Amino acid sequence: MPGHPHSAVELDVCCPSVAEAPLGEHEAEELADTFAALADPVRVRLLSIIASAEGGEVCACDLVEPVGRSQPTVSHHLKVLHQAGLVDREKRGTWVWYRAVPERLRALQQALAPS
Repeated sequence: MPGHPHSAVELDVCCPSVAEAPLGEHEAEELADTFAALADPVRVRLLSIIASAEGGEVCACDLVEPVGRSQPTVSHHLKVLHQAGLVDREKRGTWVWYRAVPERLRALQQALAPS
């Protein structure tokens, strides 16, 4: 994973898909970092739960039971998704609320779209 939060967010939605033109080194690294964040089934499930949530956001307190992992493990996975720019978070009192970043999801779709 990249060393600093949101470094993968730099991947523009306008970048060519892998089928349209060869990616540059930087683009390939950014895309690989983002896909690395999704290389764990728990993170994929968390992103799916968050992205499909009614109201568009989920409290971290409601993410432990559905994935069957401990709170510290879920927090770690959420941190990875956040650092990859796939979810945003907002602290409200003692809880943190998560929502998917639609632009990032579209950028991943676009990157894999056939030409």
